[in-house]
Amino acid sequence: MHYEKHILKNGLRVILAPVAEAPTATAIIMTGTGSRYEKKENNGISHFLEHLFFKGTEKRPTTLDIATELDGIGGAYNAFTGKDRTGYWAKANKENAHIALDVMSDVFLNAKFDAKEINKERGAIIQEMRMYEDMPSRRVEELFENLLYGDTPLGWDIIGPEENIKTLKRNDFMSYLDQKYRAENIVVCVAGGFDKKKTFEYIKKHFSEIPGGYVREFEKVNDVQKKPQSLVYKKKTDQTNFVVGVRTFDMFSKDRYALSLLATILGGGMSSRLFIEVRERRGLAYRVSTGVESYHDAGYLATHCGVEHKNLEKALDIVLKEYKKIARNGVDAKELKKAKECIKGRMAMGLESSDDIAEYLASQEVIRDEITIPEVIAKRIDRVSVGDIQRVAKEIFRSDRLNFSVIGPDVDEKKIASLLKL
Repeated sequence: MHYEKHILKNGLRVILAPVAEAPTATAIIMTGTGSRYEKKENNGISHFLEHLFFKGTEKRPTTLDIATELDGIGGAYNAFTGKDRTGYWAKANKENAHIALDVMSDVFLNAKFDAKEINKERGAIIQEMRMYEDMPSRRVEELFENLLYGDTPLGWDIIGPEENIKTLKRNDFMSYLDQKYRAENIVVCVAGGFDKKKTFEYIKKHFSEIPGGYVREFEKVNDVQKKPQSLVYKKKTDQTNFVVGVRTFDMFSKDRYALSLLATILGGGMSSRLFIEVRERRGLAYRVSTGVESYHDAGYLATHCGVEHKNLEKALDIVLKEYKKIARNGVDAKELKKAKECIKGRMAMGLESSDDIAEYLASQEVIRDEITIPEVIAKRIDRVSVGDIQRVAKEIFRSDRLNFSVIGPDVDEKKIASLLKL
Protein backbone atom coordinates (compact mmCIF):
# COMPACT_ATOMS: atom_id res chain seq x y z
CA MET A 1 0.00 0.00 0.00
CA HIS A 2 1.46 3.34 -1.07
CA TYR A 3 0.56 6.63 0.58
CA GLU A 4 1.97 10.07 1.33
CA LYS A 5 1.57 11.93 4.60
CA HIS A 6 1.73 15.73 4.83
CA ILE A 7 1.32 17.94 7.89
CA LEU A 8 0.00 21.45 7.35
CA LYS A 9 1.36 24.38 9.33
CA ASN A 10 -1.61 24.26 11.70
CA GLY A 11 -0.91 20.59 12.49
CA LEU A 12 -3.66 19.02 10.35
CA ARG A 13 -2.58 15.74 8.75
CA VAL A 14 -3.21 14.93 5.09
CA ILE A 15 -2.96 11.36 3.79
CA LEU A 16 -2.96 10.81 0.02
CA ALA A 17 -3.15 7.28 -1.35
CA PRO A 18 -3.39 7.33 -5.15
CA VAL A 19 -4.27 4.05 -6.87
CA ALA A 20 -3.72 4.48 -10.61
CA GLU A 21 -6.11 1.75 -11.74
CA ALA A 22 -8.90 2.59 -9.26
CA PRO A 23 -12.20 3.62 -10.90
CA THR A 24 -13.32 5.54 -7.78
CA ALA A 25 -11.96 7.93 -5.20
CA THR A 26 -12.98 8.47 -1.58
CA ALA A 27 -12.45 11.54 0.56
CA ILE A 28 -12.75 11.09 4.31
CA ILE A 29 -12.35 13.69 7.02
CA MET A 30 -11.83 12.12 10.44
CA THR A 31 -11.49 13.58 13.91
CA GLY A 32 -10.00 11.82 16.89
CA THR A 33 -12.99 12.32 19.11
CA GLY A 34 -16.03 10.29 20.04
CA SER A 35 -18.11 9.34 23.04
CA ARG A 36 -15.16 8.55 25.31
CA TYR A 37 -14.11 12.19 25.05
CA GLU A 38 -17.44 13.43 26.38
CA LYS A 39 -18.71 14.34 29.84
CA LYS A 40 -21.80 12.86 31.44
CA GLU A 41 -23.83 16.00 30.81
CA ASN A 42 -23.05 15.99 27.08
CA ASN A 43 -22.80 12.25 26.39
CA GLY A 44 -24.15 11.77 22.88
CA ILE A 45 -22.92 15.12 21.55
CA SER A 46 -20.33 13.61 19.19
CA HIS A 47 -22.99 11.55 17.42
CA PHE A 48 -25.57 14.37 17.45
CA LEU A 49 -22.96 16.72 15.96
CA GLU A 50 -22.21 14.23 13.19
CA HIS A 51 -25.85 14.51 12.08
CA LEU A 52 -25.80 18.30 12.14
CA PHE A 53 -22.93 18.68 9.69
CA PHE A 54 -25.26 17.59 6.89
CA LYS A 55 -28.00 20.15 7.64
CA GLY A 56 -26.74 22.87 5.33
CA THR A 57 -23.96 25.35 4.59
CA GLU A 58 -23.98 28.83 3.04
CA LYS A 59 -23.11 27.35 -0.36
CA ARG A 60 -25.49 24.40 -0.01
CA PRO A 61 -28.22 25.71 2.31
CA THR A 62 -30.18 22.51 2.97
CA THR A 63 -29.73 18.79 3.41
CA LEU A 64 -31.44 18.34 0.06
CA ASP A 65 -28.87 20.56 -1.67
CA ILE A 66 -26.03 18.44 -0.29
CA ALA A 67 -27.73 15.15 -1.12
CA THR A 68 -28.81 16.28 -4.62
CA GLU A 69 -25.27 17.20 -5.63
CA LEU A 70 -23.77 13.93 -4.43
CA ASP A 71 -26.64 11.84 -5.80
CA GLY A 72 -26.21 13.68 -9.09
CA ILE A 73 -22.77 12.13 -9.56
CA GLY A 74 -23.83 8.69 -8.30
CA GLY A 75 -21.82 9.23 -5.13
CA ALA A 76 -21.98 7.31 -1.89
CA TYR A 77 -21.65 9.35 1.30
CA ASN A 78 -22.23 9.08 5.01
CA ALA A 79 -20.71 9.64 8.42
CA PHE A 80 -20.11 7.58 11.55
CA THR A 81 -19.32 8.09 15.21
CA GLY A 82 -17.34 5.71 17.38
CA LYS A 83 -15.98 5.89 20.90
CA ASP A 84 -12.67 7.33 19.74
CA ARG A 85 -13.26 8.77 16.25
CA THR A 86 -15.82 10.46 14.01
CA GLY A 87 -15.66 10.27 10.22
CA TYR A 88 -17.31 12.06 7.28
CA TRP A 89 -16.85 10.59 3.82
CA ALA A 90 -17.92 10.69 0.19
CA LYS A 91 -17.05 8.37 -2.68
CA ALA A 92 -17.46 8.95 -6.41
CA ASN A 93 -16.06 7.81 -9.74
CA LYS A 94 -12.60 9.24 -10.31
CA GLU A 95 -13.86 11.79 -12.84
CA ASN A 96 -15.94 13.37 -10.06
CA ALA A 97 -13.48 12.95 -7.19
CA HIS A 98 -13.07 16.71 -6.92
CA ILE A 99 -16.81 17.15 -6.42
CA ALA A 100 -16.93 14.59 -3.62
CA LEU A 101 -14.02 16.33 -1.87
CA ASP A 102 -15.54 19.78 -2.37
CA VAL A 103 -18.90 18.78 -0.91
CA MET A 104 -17.40 17.04 2.11
CA SER A 105 -15.02 19.93 2.74
CA ASP A 106 -17.90 22.39 2.61
CA VAL A 107 -19.98 20.25 4.96
CA PHE A 108 -17.10 19.90 7.42
CA LEU A 109 -15.84 23.48 7.34
CA ASN A 110 -18.99 25.54 6.80
CA ALA A 111 -21.94 23.80 8.46
CA LYS A 112 -24.45 26.33 9.83
CA PHE A 113 -25.69 24.40 12.88
CA ASP A 114 -29.03 26.16 12.68
CA ALA A 115 -31.01 26.04 15.94
CA LYS A 116 -34.20 25.00 14.11
CA GLU A 117 -32.39 22.08 12.47
CA ILE A 118 -30.97 21.05 15.85
CA ASN A 119 -34.45 20.89 17.32
CA LYS A 120 -35.77 18.87 14.36
CA GLU A 121 -32.90 16.40 14.53
CA ARG A 122 -33.61 15.53 18.16
CA GLY A 123 -36.61 13.48 17.04
CA ALA A 124 -34.61 11.63 14.38
CA ILE A 125 -31.92 10.65 16.88
CA ILE A 126 -34.45 9.48 19.45
CA GLN A 127 -36.01 7.28 16.75
CA GLU A 128 -32.55 5.97 15.91
CA MET A 129 -32.19 5.11 19.60
CA ARG A 130 -35.52 3.26 19.52
CA MET A 131 -34.41 1.39 16.42
CA TYR A 132 -31.27 0.11 18.15
CA GLU A 133 -33.31 -0.88 21.19
CA ASP A 134 -35.30 -3.15 18.86
CA MET A 135 -32.09 -4.77 17.58
CA PRO A 136 -31.01 -7.10 20.42
CA SER A 137 -28.16 -8.58 18.39
CA ARG A 138 -26.60 -5.09 18.34
CA ARG A 139 -27.78 -3.87 21.72
CA VAL A 140 -26.28 -6.83 23.58
CA GLU A 141 -22.82 -5.78 22.35
CA GLU A 142 -23.33 -2.29 23.77
CA LEU A 143 -24.42 -3.84 27.07
CA PHE A 144 -21.21 -5.88 27.11
CA GLU A 145 -19.14 -2.69 27.03
CA ASN A 146 -21.48 -1.09 29.60
CA LEU A 147 -20.62 -4.04 31.85
CA LEU A 148 -16.87 -3.91 31.20
CA TYR A 149 -16.33 -0.19 31.63
CA GLY A 150 -19.24 0.87 33.82
CA ASP A 151 -20.10 4.49 34.44
CA THR A 152 -17.14 5.89 32.52
CA PRO A 153 -17.04 7.52 29.07
CA LEU A 154 -15.80 4.25 27.56
CA GLY A 155 -18.76 2.44 29.11
CA TRP A 156 -21.43 4.89 27.96
CA ASP A 157 -23.49 4.40 24.80
CA ILE A 158 -22.28 6.39 21.80
CA ILE A 159 -25.76 7.72 21.08
CA GLY A 160 -26.12 9.04 24.63
CA PRO A 161 -29.17 9.16 26.92
CA GLU A 162 -32.49 10.54 25.70
CA GLU A 163 -32.40 13.30 28.31
CA ASN A 164 -29.22 14.73 26.76
CA ILE A 165 -30.58 14.51 23.23
CA LYS A 166 -33.59 16.56 24.30
CA THR A 167 -31.63 19.28 26.09
CA LEU A 168 -28.33 19.91 24.23
CA LYS A 169 -28.23 23.47 22.90
CA ARG A 170 -26.44 25.13 19.99
CA ASN A 171 -23.87 26.66 22.35
CA ASP A 172 -23.02 23.16 23.61
CA PHE A 173 -22.23 22.04 20.07
CA MET A 174 -20.17 25.12 19.26
CA SER A 175 -18.16 24.73 22.47
CA TYR A 176 -17.51 21.05 21.75
CA LEU A 177 -16.43 21.87 18.20
CA ASP A 178 -14.01 24.49 19.49
CA GLN A 179 -12.50 22.00 21.94
CA LYS A 180 -12.29 18.81 19.85
CA TYR A 181 -12.30 19.80 16.17
CA ARG A 182 -8.82 21.30 16.27
CA ALA A 183 -6.32 20.88 13.44
CA GLU A 184 -4.00 18.46 15.27
CA ASN A 185 -6.97 16.17 15.88
CA ILE A 186 -8.09 16.02 12.23
CA VAL A 187 -6.97 13.85 9.33
CA VAL A 188 -8.05 14.40 5.72
CA CYS A 189 -7.48 11.34 3.56
CA VAL A 190 -8.13 10.81 -0.15
CA ALA A 191 -7.65 7.39 -1.72
CA GLY A 192 -8.21 5.89 -5.17
CA GLY A 193 -8.15 7.63 -8.54
CA PHE A 194 -7.51 11.37 -8.22
CA ASP A 195 -5.08 14.13 -9.20
CA LYS A 196 -2.60 14.15 -6.33
CA LYS A 197 -1.16 17.63 -6.86
CA LYS A 198 -4.49 19.41 -7.33
CA THR A 199 -6.03 17.54 -4.41
CA PHE A 200 -3.27 18.47 -2.01
CA GLU A 201 -3.38 22.12 -3.07
CA TYR A 202 -7.16 22.14 -2.56
CA ILE A 203 -6.87 20.65 0.94
CA LYS A 204 -4.06 23.02 1.90
CA LYS A 205 -6.10 26.02 0.73
CA HIS A 206 -9.32 25.08 2.51
CA PHE A 207 -8.10 23.44 5.73
CA SER A 208 -5.16 25.65 6.69
CA GLU A 209 -7.29 28.06 8.71
CA ILE A 210 -8.55 25.51 11.21
CA PRO A 211 -7.09 26.53 14.59
CA GLY A 212 -4.59 24.28 16.35
CA GLY A 213 -3.90 23.78 20.01
CA TYR A 214 -5.43 20.37 20.67
CA VAL A 215 -4.28 18.07 23.47
CA ARG A 216 -5.77 14.57 23.56
CA GLU A 217 -7.18 13.75 26.98
CA PHE A 218 -9.57 11.03 28.08
CA GLU A 219 -10.57 9.31 31.29
CA LYS A 220 -8.64 6.07 31.59
CA VAL A 221 -10.51 2.97 32.67
CA ASN A 222 -9.63 0.57 35.45
CA ASP A 223 -9.40 -2.57 33.33
CA VAL A 224 -9.24 -4.95 36.29
CA GLN A 225 -11.83 -7.17 37.92
CA LYS A 226 -11.74 -9.84 40.63
CA LYS A 227 -14.57 -12.19 39.66
CA PRO A 228 -16.93 -13.00 36.76
CA GLN A 229 -19.49 -10.30 35.93
CA SER A 230 -22.85 -10.49 34.17
CA LEU A 231 -25.49 -8.07 32.91
CA VAL A 232 -28.94 -9.52 32.28
CA TYR A 233 -31.49 -7.47 30.33
CA LYS A 234 -34.85 -9.20 30.37
CA LYS A 235 -36.97 -8.35 27.36
CA LYS A 236 -39.54 -10.12 25.23
CA THR A 237 -37.66 -11.24 22.13
CA ASP A 238 -37.87 -14.05 19.61
CA GLN A 239 -34.28 -15.05 20.29
CA THR A 240 -31.88 -14.80 23.21
CA ASN A 241 -28.68 -12.96 22.31
CA PHE A 242 -25.59 -13.12 24.47
CA VAL A 243 -21.98 -11.98 24.46
CA VAL A 244 -19.39 -13.74 26.58
CA GLY A 245 -15.76 -12.76 26.68
CA VAL A 246 -12.69 -11.74 28.61
CA ARG A 247 -10.64 -8.61 29.20
CA THR A 248 -7.47 -8.67 27.11
CA PHE A 249 -4.99 -6.00 25.95
CA ASP A 250 -4.84 -2.43 24.67
CA MET A 251 -4.24 -1.62 21.00
CA PHE A 252 -0.49 -1.25 21.45
CA SER A 253 0.14 -4.64 23.08
CA LYS A 254 2.79 -6.85 21.51
CA ASP A 255 0.31 -9.73 21.81
CA ARG A 256 -2.42 -8.12 19.68
CA TYR A 257 -1.57 -10.28 16.66
CA ALA A 258 -1.67 -13.50 18.66
CA LEU A 259 -4.99 -12.35 20.09
CA SER A 260 -6.46 -11.79 16.61
CA LEU A 261 -5.36 -15.25 15.56
CA LEU A 262 -6.86 -16.75 18.70
CA ALA A 263 -10.21 -15.09 17.97
CA THR A 264 -10.08 -16.31 14.36
CA ILE A 265 -9.43 -19.89 15.44
CA LEU A 266 -12.27 -19.78 17.95
CA GLY A 267 -14.98 -18.02 15.95
CA GLY A 268 -13.63 -16.25 12.90
CA GLY A 269 -15.21 -18.26 10.14
CA MET A 270 -17.38 -21.19 9.08
CA SER A 271 -14.59 -23.67 9.88
CA SER A 272 -13.78 -22.12 13.27
CA ARG A 273 -14.08 -24.18 16.43
CA LEU A 274 -17.17 -22.47 17.80
CA PHE A 275 -19.01 -22.33 14.49
CA ILE A 276 -18.52 -26.08 14.13
CA GLU A 277 -19.43 -26.91 17.74
CA VAL A 278 -22.39 -24.54 18.21
CA ARG A 279 -23.94 -24.41 14.75
CA GLU A 280 -22.84 -27.35 12.63
CA ARG A 281 -22.78 -30.14 15.22
CA ARG A 282 -25.68 -29.00 17.40
CA GLY A 283 -27.72 -26.53 15.34
CA LEU A 284 -28.05 -24.18 18.32
CA ALA A 285 -27.44 -20.91 16.49
CA TYR A 286 -27.44 -19.26 13.11
CA ARG A 287 -24.87 -16.71 14.14
CA VAL A 288 -21.85 -17.44 16.31
CA SER A 289 -18.70 -15.38 16.01
CA THR A 290 -15.69 -14.30 18.03
CA GLY A 291 -13.88 -11.00 17.65
CA VAL A 292 -11.50 -8.58 19.32
CA GLU A 293 -11.92 -4.91 20.29
CA SER A 294 -9.10 -2.72 21.52
CA TYR A 295 -8.77 0.83 22.82
CA HIS A 296 -5.85 2.96 23.98
CA ASP A 297 -5.97 1.53 27.48
CA ALA A 298 -8.15 -1.59 27.36
CA GLY A 299 -9.46 -4.40 25.18
CA TYR A 300 -11.42 -7.62 25.06
CA LEU A 301 -12.10 -10.83 23.15
CA ALA A 302 -15.75 -11.87 22.98
CA THR A 303 -18.09 -14.37 21.37
CA HIS A 304 -21.58 -13.33 20.21
CA CYS A 305 -24.33 -15.89 19.83
CA GLY A 306 -28.09 -15.84 19.13
CA VAL A 307 -30.04 -18.91 20.27
CA GLU A 308 -33.48 -20.25 21.09
CA HIS A 309 -34.36 -19.20 24.64
CA LYS A 310 -34.17 -22.72 26.06
CA ASN A 311 -30.68 -23.25 24.62
CA LEU A 312 -28.95 -20.32 26.32
CA GLU A 313 -27.19 -22.32 29.04
CA LYS A 314 -26.22 -25.08 26.64
CA ALA A 315 -24.65 -22.69 24.14
CA LEU A 316 -22.86 -20.70 26.85
CA ASP A 317 -21.44 -23.89 28.32
CA ILE A 318 -20.04 -24.92 24.92
CA VAL A 319 -18.35 -21.55 24.39
CA LEU A 320 -16.74 -21.62 27.83
CA LYS A 321 -15.55 -25.20 27.31
CA GLU A 322 -13.87 -24.16 24.07
CA TYR A 323 -12.18 -21.26 25.87
CA LYS A 324 -10.84 -23.67 28.50
CA LYS A 325 -9.86 -26.25 25.92
CA ILE A 326 -7.73 -23.88 23.84
CA ALA A 327 -6.01 -22.56 26.97
CA ARG A 328 -5.26 -26.09 28.14
CA ASN A 329 -4.33 -27.77 24.84
CA GLY A 330 -3.38 -24.90 22.55
CA VAL A 331 -3.50 -25.26 18.75
CA ASP A 332 -1.50 -27.21 16.21
CA ALA A 333 0.63 -25.75 13.44
CA LYS A 334 -1.90 -26.57 10.71
CA GLU A 335 -4.76 -24.78 12.46
CA LEU A 336 -2.56 -21.76 13.15
CA LYS A 337 -1.41 -21.57 9.54
CA LYS A 338 -5.03 -21.63 8.36
CA ALA A 339 -5.88 -18.76 10.72
CA LYS A 340 -2.93 -16.72 9.46
CA GLU A 341 -3.96 -17.14 5.85
CA CYS A 342 -7.55 -16.32 6.78
CA ILE A 343 -6.59 -13.00 8.40
CA LYS A 344 -4.25 -12.02 5.58
CA GLY A 345 -6.82 -12.92 2.94
CA ARG A 346 -9.59 -10.96 4.60
CA MET A 347 -7.30 -8.01 5.12
CA ALA A 348 -6.53 -7.97 1.39
CA MET A 349 -10.21 -8.23 0.45
CA GLY A 350 -11.07 -5.57 2.99
CA LEU A 351 -8.81 -3.09 1.21
CA GLU A 352 -10.02 -3.60 -2.34
CA SER A 353 -11.91 -0.34 -2.77
CA SER A 354 -11.07 3.32 -2.30
CA ASP A 355 -13.38 3.77 0.69
CA ASP A 356 -11.81 0.80 2.48
CA ILE A 357 -8.32 2.21 1.93
CA ALA A 358 -9.29 5.73 2.99
CA GLU A 359 -10.97 4.60 6.20
CA TYR A 360 -8.09 2.25 7.06
CA LEU A 361 -5.42 4.93 6.66
CA ALA A 362 -7.39 7.69 8.37
CA SER A 363 -8.38 5.47 11.30
CA GLN A 364 -4.82 4.31 11.91
CA GLU A 365 -3.49 7.85 11.81
CA VAL A 366 -6.25 9.32 13.99
CA ILE A 367 -6.41 6.62 16.64
CA ARG A 368 -2.82 5.36 16.79
CA ASP A 369 -0.94 8.43 15.46
CA GLU A 370 0.88 6.09 13.07
CA ILE A 371 0.07 3.92 10.08
CA THR A 372 1.04 0.27 9.93
CA ILE A 373 0.67 -0.92 6.35
CA PRO A 374 -0.92 -4.33 5.64
CA GLU A 375 2.37 -5.80 4.45
CA VAL A 376 3.94 -5.16 7.86
CA ILE A 377 0.91 -6.55 9.66
CA ALA A 378 1.10 -9.71 7.54
CA LYS A 379 4.74 -10.22 8.55
CA ARG A 380 3.89 -9.79 12.21
CA ILE A 381 1.02 -12.24 11.89
CA ASP A 382 3.38 -14.77 10.33
CA ARG A 383 5.78 -14.49 13.27
CA VAL A 384 3.19 -15.64 15.81
CA SER A 385 3.98 -19.16 17.04
CA VAL A 386 1.91 -22.01 18.42
CA GLY A 387 3.48 -21.24 21.80
CA ASP A 388 2.36 -17.60 21.59
CA ILE A 389 -1.25 -18.68 21.06
CA GLN A 390 -1.31 -20.94 24.10
CA ARG A 391 0.54 -18.42 26.28
CA VAL A 392 -2.00 -15.71 25.45
CA ALA A 393 -4.94 -18.12 25.85
CA LYS A 394 -3.73 -19.12 29.31
CA GLU A 395 -3.31 -15.48 30.29
CA ILE A 396 -6.75 -14.27 29.23
CA PHE A 397 -9.08 -17.23 29.76
CA ARG A 398 -9.47 -16.89 33.51
CA SER A 399 -12.57 -16.52 35.64
CA ASP A 400 -11.46 -13.15 36.99
CA ARG A 401 -11.51 -11.73 33.44
CA LEU A 402 -14.86 -13.23 32.41
CA ASN A 403 -17.88 -11.11 31.43
CA PHE A 404 -21.33 -11.96 30.11
CA SER A 405 -24.22 -9.86 28.76
CA VAL A 406 -27.57 -11.20 27.59
CA ILE A 407 -30.92 -10.01 26.24
CA GLY A 408 -33.88 -12.35 26.43
CA PRO A 409 -37.15 -13.01 28.26
CA ASP A 410 -36.33 -16.12 30.28
CA VAL A 411 -32.85 -15.86 31.75
CA ASP A 412 -32.10 -17.95 34.84
CA GLU A 413 -29.58 -15.69 36.54
CA LYS A 414 -28.57 -18.26 39.17
CA LYS A 415 -27.92 -20.84 36.48
CA ILE A 416 -25.86 -18.38 34.49
CA ALA A 417 -23.83 -17.45 37.57
CA SER A 418 -23.02 -21.11 38.19
CA LEU A 419 -21.71 -21.51 34.61
CA LEU A 420 -19.50 -18.41 34.55
CA LYS A 421 -16.16 -19.92 35.42
CA LEU A 422 -13.02 -20.86 33.52
